[in-house]
Amino acid sequence: MGFHPLDIIIIIGIALLLFGPKTLQSISHSAGRGMGHAKEVKDKLMKELPMEELSEVGETFSQIPTSPQQVAHKLIGASLKPEEKKAEAPAAAASPDESAMKQE
Repeated sequence: MGFHPLDIIIIIGIALLLFGPKTLQSISHSAGRGMGHAKEVKDKLMKELPMEELSEVGETFSQIPTSPQQVAHKLIGASLKPEEKKAEAPAAAASPDESAMKQE
């Protein structure tokens, strides 16, 4: 839902009639300076942001379980002893069909 080029021409024409050429030029100049200032502030802010820390936070969020199955798997994994984890690792590498076949 944007503007058609003819709509923009009509809006500029009406603004020119209402404000006059000098005022319209002053308004557009001020708007341009404001946009330039906003870009400078954005660039300065992006330089000051600790991007490494933000990426670590993103990695932490990706490790949070989002389903009950993931929560159960994390809890079971945390409660296993190191020897049991080593024995479970090859079984976890097998496809889900094979592990279902072994359980039957």
